[in-house]
Amino acid sequence: SNRHRGEVLGLETRLLVTVPANAASLVSTRAVCSESGSKWIKPAGRDTGLKTYNSLTRQKEPLVLAKEGVATWYSCGPTVYDHAHLGHACSYVRFDILQRILTRLFGINVTHVMVITDIDDKIIQRGLEENVSPFVLARMYEEEFKRDMMALKVLPPAVYMRVTENIPQIVAFIEGIISNGHAYATGQGDVYFDTRSIGSRYGKLVNFGDAAEAPGVKEKRDPRDFALWKASKPQEPYWMSPWGRGRPGWHIECSTIASSVFGSQLDIHSGGLDLAFPHHENEIAQCEAYHKCDQWGNYFLHSGHLHLKGSSEKMSKSLKNYITIKDYLQSHSANEFRLFCLLTKYRSAIDYSDASMNEARSTLSAISAFIHNAQGYMQGQLLCQTIQESFLWERLSAAQASVLSALADDFDTPKAMDAIMSLIYHGNCQLQPSNGTSRSPAVFGAMLTYIRDIMDVLGVDLLDRKEFHDDLSGVLHNVVEQLVRFRSEVRNFALSVEGQATQDLQNSVQPPRKKPHPDRVPLLKACDALRKDLVPLGVQIKAAGPQALEFATPALNVLEFEAFQGYSSFKSHIHVLCPYVLYQAFSPKRDPCTVCSMICKPTLDLLFFVVRVSLEFSDVLCNYKVTFQCFSS
Repeated sequence: SNRHRGEVLGLETRLLVTVPANAASLVSTRAVCSESGSKWIKPAGRDTGLKTYNSLTRQKEPLVLAKEGVATWYSCGPTVYDHAHLGHACSYVRFDILQRILTRLFGINVTHVMVITDIDDKIIQRGLEENVSPFVLARMYEEEFKRDMMALKVLPPAVYMRVTENIPQIVAFIEGIISNGHAYATGQGDVYFDTRSIGSRYGKLVNFGDAAEAPGVKEKRDPRDFALWKASKPQEPYWMSPWGRGRPGWHIECSTIASSVFGSQLDIHSGGLDLAFPHHENEIAQCEAYHKCDQWGNYFLHSGHLHLKGSSEKMSKSLKNYITIKDYLQSHSANEFRLFCLLTKYRSAIDYSDASMNEARSTLSAISAFIHNAQGYMQGQLLCQTIQESFLWERLSAAQASVLSALADDFDTPKAMDAIMSLIYHGNCQLQPSNGTSRSPAVFGAMLTYIRDIMDVLGVDLLDRKEFHDDLSGVLHNVVEQLVRFRSEVRNFALSVEGQATQDLQNSVQPPRKKPHPDRVPLLKACDALRKDLVPLGVQIKAAGPQALEFATPALNVLEFEAFQGYSSFKSHIHVLCPYVLYQAFSPKRDPCTVCSMICKPTLDLLFFVVRVSLEFSDVLCNYKVTFQCFSS
C-alpha cells in the first residue's frame, strides 16, 4: 500500500553511485578537510521536542534549532523549462504541510528561501528548439509554476531567488572555494570542485560502497569532480568571470544563494529523493569547503517519489509519464490532492491512481458529511438519541493528544489522519436519528472547531467558498431552471379548469384564466411568494415558463429560500411536504458539501425552501446531483 511502500523504497535504502572503488583512500596534494566532519554533529541550540528523519544519519533525530523559535529552511526550486507536473506538486505540497505544522502547531517561525533555476542546459536547449530567448522561456514557466503552487494552496517562501540575479555572488563563492584549496580551473575556462581535497567527507548522503570507477572528463583530476563554472559554448548565454566567458554549474547556485541568506549554518534543507545525489551531496561539499566548517546543513529532509500506478519509475518529464498540475486541477481539487499527500508519510514513495484519488476524495467527503450532520444536530434540525457526551469529550481529548504526538514524530500525517477519522467515526455513531428531545450541542461544537482548525493547519480548507462557488454555480443554475419550471406547472394547475388539469400539467401550457378553485388559492400564493423571494437572490421570473428566467448576477451564490408551509397534495403527481430545512447540492466531481457553511449571510437562521415534487421531477433533479433531506416532521 502507499502508506508502507516507503519503508521499502524510501530513504532507508542507501543510494549507490558510480565512483572510484578506492575513493576513500585518495588524498589530494591540496588542502584536506578534517575527516572527523564525516559524522553528524548534533547542533547546539534549542531542542524543539520534535523528531525528524535526517538523511545525514538515516534515522530520526531530535530537531534542534540554532535559534529558539526560528527555523532556517532552504529548498531547491524548479528548473523552469517546462510545465510543472504532479511529481513536483507532491514534493512541494508535502513540505508545505511540514512547514505549516511547524508554524501553526508548534509555534516555530520558518524562514523559507527557494531558488529558481532560470539558466540551465535544458532551458537553453528548449529555447533553441522553440526559437525563443532562454530568459523569456524561463520567466514564462516560472510564472506558471507560481500560479500552480497558488492553485495547490502551497504557501510561498519568504523569498524566491533567481540564479541569473546572483551571478556575481556565485563567481565570488567559487573564488573562495579555489582560495581554500578545494577547486581548480582548467585551460578551457571550466572550474571543477576537487573532491579528493575533502577526503572521505565526500559522501555524507550516499554510500559509495564498492562501486566501479566511471570514466570522467579528461581535464578532471578525479571522475567524481563536478563543475562549478562552465565555459560558454556557441549560441549559449554567458557572463564574464576570472576564467573567461561562462555560466554557473548546477550545484553551485544553491550553495551560493543559501549561504548568502543564511551564512555558514542552515537548519533544514529539503528536496525530492532524487536530489540527494549528486545535487545535495555536492552542495554540502561546496559549502563546507567555502565556510571551512565540519557541518553546514544540520537536517536534510527528502520526499519520496510519485509513481503512476503499476510503474516502478518516478513521474518525470524525461520519461514523459507525467500529468501536469494544470491538467490535474481540471478534474480534481487542491483539497483532494492535499488529502492524497496526507494519507502517506512524506518520505515514502506514493502511487498515483484512480483508487488512491478516490480514497482521498472519500476521506474528504466523510469529513464534510460529518460536519453537515453535526451542524444539523446542533441547530435542532436532526433529532437523535441521547448523546453520550462524556464519552465524546474523552474521544476529543484523545484525538487531540494523538494528532499532536503523531505530528511531533517525524510529521506522521497518516497516523494523525487516522486519529481525526476515528474521532469522526465516534461522532457519527452518536448521531443516530430518533425521536429524542435532549441535545448536547457543546461537545459537537468543540469537535467541529477542532476538526476545522487541525485540517486548516494541514492546509485543507473545509470552508473554501471560492472552490465551492466555482463548482456549484453551473449546477445551481440548472437547479433554479428546474425549480422555475416546477413553479410554472404548479401555477398552471392552480389556474386550470378541472378537465384540463392533467393535460396542462404535462404540457406546461398556460390555460385560459378563470377564477381558481378555492382549494388551489394557496398554491397560487405560494407561487407568487417564490417569485418574489427569488428577486433579492438575483433570480427574476419575468413570465411563465423557464425560458423567461433571468439572472440578475453573472453567477449564483448559494440559494437561500424562505421557509414555506406546504399544502394538500394535488392528484397523485405532486406532494408538498414541510418543513424541509436544508437544501444540499453538490457536483459529481466534488465531495458532498454542506450548503449551510457556504451561506453568504452572517447567520444560518434563514431556512431553505425545499419543495418535494413528483417522481418525474425528482428524477430530473437527480440528474443535477441534488438531494433533499428532511430531519424532522
